[in-house]
Amino acid sequence: MKWVRLTISTKSEAVEAISYALTNIGIPTIEIDDPNDIALTMEKKNKTDWDYIDEELLKNKDTDEVHIKAYLPEDTPYEEKIIQIQNSLNHIKQFLDIGKGTVKTDILHEEEWANSWKKYYKPLKIGKNILIKPSWEEYTPRDDDEVIIEMDPGMAFGTGTHETTSMCLELIEKYIAKGDVVFDIGCGSGILGIASAKLGASSVIGVDLDANAVKVAKNNVNSNNVQHIMKLYEGNLLDVIDQKADIVVANIIADVIIELSQSVLEFLKTNGLFIASGIIRERLQDVKEAMDKNGLDIIDLYEKGSWCALAARMKE
Repeated sequence: MKWVRLTISTKSEAVEAISYALTNIGIPTIEIDDPNDIALTMEKKNKTDWDYIDEELLKNKDTDEVHIKAYLPEDTPYEEKIIQIQNSLNHIKQFLDIGKGTVKTDILHEEEWANSWKKYYKPLKIGKNILIKPSWEEYTPRDDDEVIIEMDPGMAFGTGTHETTSMCLELIEKYIAKGDVVFDIGCGSGILGIASAKLGASSVIGVDLDANAVKVAKNNVNSNNVQHIMKLYEGNLLDVIDQKADIVVANIIADVIIELSQSVLEFLKTNGLFIASGIIRERLQDVKEAMDKNGLDIIDLYEKGSWCALAARMKE
């Protein structure tokens, strides 16, 4: 089988918005090459923590150009997808600097696509005890408290490597209590809900508008053996959930978070927590104002790179 690879050239600050747009037009299979992520990770880790570093990534670590690669079967009418992608890029560039914003196509054989990124995707530690590992990597837990989440790249957006996802994971780990009920809005790969389940949640519900994302998330839930805790639904939070949670988490984009702030209290128990990420720094003030207007007090704020994540509770 052959695959069509669509390579979008952009900048780090636009990665989250473009990735979200791709899932909305039915392209959940993506790969993100961001040299800035490599440089940032190298600054935080000892050289001995790396099993392998792709030399090509190191050569490009000082550039601000990011490549988002989307993969489609060759028999897909990908010309239509290119038009949809370009329309999305035209919309996003009204709010963010998308850099070149070009879309290039080439053809790959199945084996080349399946193995090209494995050489530099390794286990990643996040927060105090969370470790994300690909399925093909052997890993022995270093202590009993370590929470191992098996997550492969290239399937759906959200493998833990992006700042927005890692900040969400850190906030969940910080605030979750044993027995909590968690809602994951726009669940993507399901990583946030899976983490919640492994950190002690008694019930997790993930919802996403994209059917492909829900399918991938279900596979990830099964791979991590949390299917007895986490359930997944296609649709909108307002349409598929009629109960309340201790934590509602949303790693989306600022505009959606602003909209969610108007209704999220309906889905939170007393003293419940709303964790929101995917907020570009330039939109943080807009999100803060929306939270305040809609009865939410921000109790915690994380910032990494160009991104922000926050935790908020109902005002007393």
